[in-house]
Amino acid sequence: MEIIFHAHHAAITPRLRQRADTSIRKIVARLGRVVDAVVRVEEDGPTRRVELVIHAPRGRRLIAHGEGRSFGPALTLALGKLGAQVAHAKRTRTSSTARRRVAKPRARRKMLTA
Repeated sequence: MEIIFHAHHAAITPRLRQRADTSIRKIVARLGRVVDAVVRVEEDGPTRRVELVIHAPRGRRLIAHGEGRSFGPALTLALGKLGAQVAHAKRTRTSSTARRRVAKPRARRKMLTA
């Protein structure tokens, strides 16, 4: 997986780059096969913005934004939102599969007892 960093009117410190890299790799490990990830950092006056984009399988894109007075809190906000999206994606797929597995054995029992 490739992580691409874009800086718009901002300088990305090595510490910020390392923190974003390790955090995204943790999230990607939970999600599974990911094509690539993009980290956009933008500075506009007193506002610092961080945008995280993950290109997931089947053409899905997970996007999260974070704003703050410095890049650290903005990155934390964006990572929290991205983590919530990944948790929802994993929970949705797993629960629908589990329902299908549970429904089939019940139907077989009724057929055998009838």
